Formats: sequence, structure tokens, C-alpha cells
Amino acid sequence: MRYLPQTKKSRKEMLEAIGVSNVDELYKDVPESAFIDGFADLPHHKGELAVERILTSYANENISATNVPFFLGAGAYYHHIPASVEYIIQRSEYLTAYTPYQPEIAQGTLQVIFEYQTFIAQLTGQDVANASLYDGASSCAEAALMAMRVTKRNKVVIGNELHPDYRGVLKSYVGNLEDASIEDGEPDEKTACVIIQSPDFYGQPHGFEYWRKKCDETGALLVVVINEIVSLGLLPSPESADIVCGEGQSIGLPMSYGGPHLGFFACKKKLIRQMPGRLCGMTKDADGKRGFVLTLSTREQHIRREKATSNICTNQGLCALAFTIHMSLLGEDGFKRLARLNHEAACRLADALEEIDGVKLFTEHFFNEFVIELPKDAKAIVDVLAEKSVIGGYALDGNQLLVCATEMTTDEDIKTFVSVLTEVLK
Repeated sequence: MRYLPQTKKSRKEMLEAIGVSNVDELYKDVPESAFIDGFADLPHHKGELAVERILTSYANENISATNVPFFLGAGAYYHHIPASVEYIIQRSEYLTAYTPYQPEIAQGTLQVIFEYQTFIAQLTGQDVANASLYDGASSCAEAALMAMRVTKRNKVVIGNELHPDYRGVLKSYVGNLEDASIEDGEPDEKTACVIIQSPDFYGQPHGFEYWRKKCDETGALLVVVINEIVSLGLLPSPESADIVCGEGQSIGLPMSYGGPHLGFFACKKKLIRQMPGRLCGMTKDADGKRGFVLTLSTREQHIRREKATSNICTNQGLCALAFTIHMSLLGEDGFKRLARLNHEAACRLADALEEIDGVKLFTEHFFNEFVIELPKDAKAIVDVLAEKSVIGGYALDGNQLLVCATEMTTDEDIKTFVSVLTEVLK
């Protein structure tokens, strides 16, 4: 009972209280294909030393981005993280004062959140930013829900190639709401918001003038999604948007097999009361000294349920801290230089790949990732490349392959990729 503290009686009482007859009914929306038939193929019990050895052997089966040429992007990006980031996040003023509900003992955390919000507002060209959300996908979905609250409309329009994972989360959030819909195309008088990703899933940057005009004509809000935040070091800030959201993993956070990551969210000041999550502000204490407090927390823990703007239960405090430290170390010039290094690496990669017979560049304009067309099935090519210790990118439908380069991509990596890909395509 150490790890399963509920008794049969307590389980029965809880199931009756929520109106289901058994635990299986709680998972009725999960497809059968997602369930494991029987027990996982794992030892039933081992000593600690044996468990460590087994888990280490499992981990060693993975191919790490640090050990092989790596060209995979598609939403999670391989960037350098200064050693000082990990050192600073372990300082006592951050590590022990993690939850900022009591400002008198959480000034370190609150100040970092305030500075994080400032960075995000400056990068996105918006008036205010919140204290962060779970990840880019949930941030995008929260933006859609916020637009629906503001406009009193239930239609969400996706205007370009939005990341498929963002689409999936958006469908989970919005698709199950009564009378709500998610469509591709143009907005109309029933549209709550138009969602535009830049650079889009194929790596192509976009302007917003056309969509700004369409939103103004129909009364919809313009939501801009930034999946690769480093791109804002070269591309213009989406100042014309009503809401800007996305993923901040590229600054200070490892890929970590998909998380935890960092969802950022910013908007115009007039929309602040409908912004999800929480907001940290700067004030003065009774002695006139500067201090930091939570100034807006319209979540279910703080406000009547019907007035809550989100059911997200926390911000990604530690991830936001790592982001803030890394951004502080970079500074404005360093951030812009990092963006240039990424774009230059991608240009070198594109030029090298185009020299291979049968390979065509599909994406004309890009930041640090782009699509190429291969003469053979892309997924099969990626699998063969992995066997030869090259992570060659993200296979799209058919012969298309999404590849990425960052400041971590060396000329030797590109040379190896070209050599191995040329051999595989023969």
C-alpha cells in the first residue's frame, strides 16, 4: 500500500461521487491502440544497483544530439546553453523560494519573473507578458480561448502552416467546446481569431500586413505564434498582433525529449484582464523600497470559477528562470548575433545539400530550418541515416524532409551529412 494508498472502499466512493462505475470509464476517450496489453517487458523487482544498470543500458540506446551530426528541428531546437545558467538557477534565492505566493520570502523568484516578462514583451513588441505557460502548444490554445472570450465568438481560423502538435493541442482545447470550430482559410464575422505561425512549420517567415487587415475588417484578433524564439533576433517583432505566443525552449533549456519547455504569452494592454496565467509587477513597500508581487492571478485558485481565465495551475518558473538568465548573459547584441549564426548555418547547409544530385530546396525563404525534396521516401532515408549515426531531420509526407541548423551545427557536421546522404541516395 506504500505506492497505492487507496482502499477498495475509497475507490468505490470516489467513483460513485463522479458518476462512473469503474476506473476504465475514466479512459473511455483514449483509443484502444494506446493501451498496453498486459505488463510492460520490465523486471518485476531488482535492487537499486541493478535498476541503475538496467536504466543506463536503456538510455544508452538513444542517439544523443551531442554525439552525432544533428539536423532535427520541427519545434525543439538544439542550442548551446552556457554552464553559468545551471549554476545560477541553483542559487538559494531561486531554488528555495520557488513558489511566489509569499512575496516577503520570494523576492528573488518574483524579480526574475518580472524580468522574464520584460524580455518577452520587448522581443514580441507587445505591451504585457505573463509569467509563462506550460509550452508553446498550450500557449497557442490559451490564446484561442482568450480570443473567444474577448470577441464572444467561437470560430478559430488557422491562416498558414501551423505546427501539427499545436493543431492537435488546439483541437483538444477548442474542438470539444460546444459550437466551437477550427478552420483553415480566411476570417469572417464569426471568427474570434486568426492564428499565424512565423516562421511556419516549414521554416518560412511571414509578414502580417494582410492578416492584420483581414482581422480589422472582420473584428477578429490576430494571434502570432513563434515556435523558434531565436528568430526574433533577425525578424521584425510582430507588433501588429493582438496576441503573441509560442515556445521559449531555445533559450536556456535543453530539448529534453520534448519537455519541460516554456510557453510564452504576450498581448496588448487592453486585453490584460483576459490574459491567462499570472502576472508579476513591481511596487514599493512601506519604506519606499522596490519590491515585486503578483499583481494579476485570474486563475481558479484565486478567483470565482466563472471568472477564471485559465485552468493552468502553474507557470514554468524554473524554465522561465533559465530563459531569463541566458537572455541576460546574451544581451541584445548577443541575441542578434545568435540569430545570425543560426541563419548563416542554415544557409551553408542549404547550399551544400543542393549540390547533391536529386535533392531540391523546397523552402525559398527560411530562418534556420527548411524543407528539401529527396528522390526517395523521406522516412526511409531518415531511418537509414540514423543507422549511420546522422540525425537527418524530420520526415514529412512523401519525399519531403524538414532539416534544421543552429549555432551548434559545424562545417564538419554538414560535410558528414552531405557525404552520408549522397551515399544513401545512390
